[in-house]
Amino acid sequence: MAMAPVPDIQKDGATSVVTIIDYGAGNLRSVVNAIARLGYQSKITNQADDVLAAQALILPGVGAAGDTMANLKQRQLTKPIIQYIWDGRPFLGICIGLQMLLTGTEEGGWHDCLNVIPGKVKRLPDGQKIPHMGWNQVKQVLPHPVFNGIPDETNFYFVHSYYAEIDDESSVIGITDYGTNFCSAIAQGNLVATQFHPERSGEHGLRIYDNFLKLALKEELGRKTGEVI
Repeated sequence: MAMAPVPDIQKDGATSVVTIIDYGAGNLRSVVNAIARLGYQSKITNQADDVLAAQALILPGVGAAGDTMANLKQRQLTKPIIQYIWDGRPFLGICIGLQMLLTGTEEGGWHDCLNVIPGKVKRLPDGQKIPHMGWNQVKQVLPHPVFNGIPDETNFYFVHSYYAEIDDESSVIGITDYGTNFCSAIAQGNLVATQFHPERSGEHGLRIYDNFLKLALKEELGRKTGEVI
């Protein structure tokens, strides 16, 4: 599936970038490479001002939820991220970036998270190999532009031991079966998040990024002109 390059996101007539939050986790380079393949530029940052100024913000990552929250707090990034999301700006969370949006996590004992999406992060049930690692289907339970061009029940790449249990299931747009039907994609306003790793999921994963960034470009153009696009 070939995808044509898309324009760089613009701000005030100058080329801007897709902002990727660096809180000390790995996997950032693979996200940068995926975005570059689509024709976008990116900026890795751990600065609050960069987060608030972003036109499209991505929170990727791997690792334990408690450590992730501690690293975000140490860098004074929790409040800017929450503010950015509540301002209705385009946000994409990947793997731990989805889990951090919830009220809290049970991983390693209870840890408060960003509390943007009510719910909690729970361990996958016994009876399956943990971590859940490899390809698995995502059932599209609600239509969303981030799935444009992606067939229902497409396989994406997962690496996780915990999953998000969302209080309001109207935010859930994708589910995956691994001992239980768990939430593998959510959307609320201009927020999108996936439990799977699009950057490790081949052409359909690239399509997830492409769809999100096109939505972000459209949103920011509307903000700049004051028009509904």
